Amino acid sequence: MIWLLAALLIFIFQIATILILEYRHPAKSLAWLLILFVLPIIGFVMYYFLAQEYQRRRRIRKRGIYMSDTLRRALLRCKLIHRQSDMQGNRFEQQERLYHILQNLSVSPITGCNESTVLANGEATYSAMFEAIAEAKHHVHVESYTIRDDRIGRQLKELLIERARAGVEVRVIYDGIGSVELNDNYVEELLRAGVEMQCFLSPRIAFFEKRMNFRNHRKIIVVDGLVGFVGGINFGEEYVGGNPKLGFWRDTHLRLRGDAVYFLQEVFMYDWWYTSKKKLTGAAYLPEHSCESMEQVQIVQSGPNMRDDAILEYVFAAVSAGKSRIYITTPYFIPDASILMALRTAALGGVDVRVIIPYVPDTKFVLMASLSYVEEMLAVGVRIYRYRAGFVHAKVVIVDKLLASVGTANMDMRSFYSNFEINALLFDEAAIERLTADFMDDLSNCVEVSLSEFRKRPMKQKVGEAAARMLSPLL
Repeated sequence: MIWLLAALLIFIFQIATILILEYRHPAKSLAWLLILFVLPIIGFVMYYFLAQEYQRRRRIRKRGIYMSDTLRRALLRCKLIHRQSDMQGNRFEQQERLYHILQNLSVSPITGCNESTVLANGEATYSAMFEAIAEAKHHVHVESYTIRDDRIGRQLKELLIERARAGVEVRVIYDGIGSVELNDNYVEELLRAGVEMQCFLSPRIAFFEKRMNFRNHRKIIVVDGLVGFVGGINFGEEYVGGNPKLGFWRDTHLRLRGDAVYFLQEVFMYDWWYTSKKKLTGAAYLPEHSCESMEQVQIVQSGPNMRDDAILEYVFAAVSAGKSRIYITTPYFIPDASILMALRTAALGGVDVRVIIPYVPDTKFVLMASLSYVEEMLAVGVRIYRYRAGFVHAKVVIVDKLLASVGTANMDMRSFYSNFEINALLFDEAAIERLTADFMDDLSNCVEVSLSEFRKRPMKQKVGEAAARMLSPLL
């Protein structure tokens, strides 16, 4: 009897711990409680090491975020947007609330002297990246979730080694989980050539420090502080169709020049400090640029070190502000309740809401979770399309002709709450129209999901979707 009472008290303690530590995310609390009821002891051990948010966020936030003196000086020569009336084409004339949300959410202001180039898919992206790296004179900074030791990864390695031997400063940050298959020989070869390497939370460190769930999902390249890249593409052959299971890989990346590159650089410099404990200082990292294009761009980062869930909040604000069209491309559609409600109300209000998700999944369980949201979206008028030409991995949000977002964050709770992510917001009409044209082109390679047909799916699939949906806050 005493043992039974002790077990009950332990179980109550476990439940109370999860409810207290996960008070910010009730859906996540319920998912962990489900695991706890099924696997009472094992579930709590999993939670303790893999997912508790409060302690890890507090520990990471102690390091905070900082704006370097170098960036403060660079801002003096940036064209910063300080007034709503300065937004191009008066498109924000009736969007005062959205404008102020964007300015107040991010530590990076909207900048007005930029040139953006949309890079569709792996071949175009790698060509532009490798060309920029080959021309580096002072430094190359690479930050990637996944780096593989395959044809693409070796091309990157050879370029970085060549630049390092030429006297260029080369630094690389790679994620400990995303690049878990990267072998020691690859890293050591780069180190011997003078490339500085940092692993962001290796699996061993992340496990024992209970930070397995916080991953660096960012994909940044900055060359000489003048040209930057951000988007959905890591370094691996799958991004050029090298995975026979997935086939063609549809993705979107950006090349940026101008003021916005300073903020990509600042994010890299922070992450370098976080992983290496060394601060990068000096004007050479944020040099004066000669970009004459006047595109307006904002860099938005989010992560456990941030006070706000900035990417989630700007997506919610932008979707809520949409009046005519909202187009979303995402490989993982696992939105939280706020995004679901924003999409529902937009569609019910007559906005043309369309979402492209994969037909061929890279992870079947995650696809099942995504499909669990489809019926309720279709029922209110959201149009769902499944990409058939391969695997779609692009992370793009387009709202009216107001803005377009391209970056690393998926439309899922992991990107919104747990990962270190970075997106670029584009306000230039030509850039928005280019991304819109790409979206429409992608629709030609999609099959639209019919509500009546979707409701006929077998019971086995419905049960699988329901199970995945319950666990979706943890994915």
